Amino acid sequence: MLRLAVDTHVITSHFVLPLLIKNEGGLLVEMTDGTAEYNEQNYRNSLFYDLAKTSVIRMAWAQARELAPYGCTAVALTPGWLRSEMMLEAFGVKESNWHDATAGQPHFAISETPRYVGRAVAHLADDPEVERWNGSSLSSDGLAREYGFTDLDGSQPDAWRYMVEVQDAGRSPDATGYR
Repeated sequence: MLRLAVDTHVITSHFVLPLLIKNEGGLLVEMTDGTAEYNEQNYRNSLFYDLAKTSVIRMAWAQARELAPYGCTAVALTPGWLRSEMMLEAFGVKESNWHDATAGQPHFAISETPRYVGRAVAHLADDPEVERWNGSSLSSDGLAREYGFTDLDGSQPDAWRYMVEVQDAGRSPDATGYR
């Protein structure tokens, strides 16, 4: 897991960063799972998963310092509960009927499409003041509130707040007020 989740980021950076610094205003987005705040307070399934996800956040923080002199920005970005093709397949559903998966996993009601986090990246890339985020740990839902975009269904899933206030707190699954 460390090789696939940490080494791959370092190796990619080794080849990408020289290209990025050629032009001022470049943006490096490290994708991870969990915000710095969430991961700091929560054990993430196993030592290796926990270490991998927090390492990527720290990597973006360190890259921000190295890229700043070149006028470039580095951030860590996490989606919420991502409704990826792999997750849809694991639950035996498609995007068109994804709500059916909530019968077996009710917390899946807070999930978001890959487009949601993609829109977060697009808004960061289009932000003329993106350097204000340099070194930050960001989430798709936090950037949706900042930039005003939505997921494909018009909602703004707030998965990390939901996880803290509902899922991790052991409350009954209910995404009302979190979408």
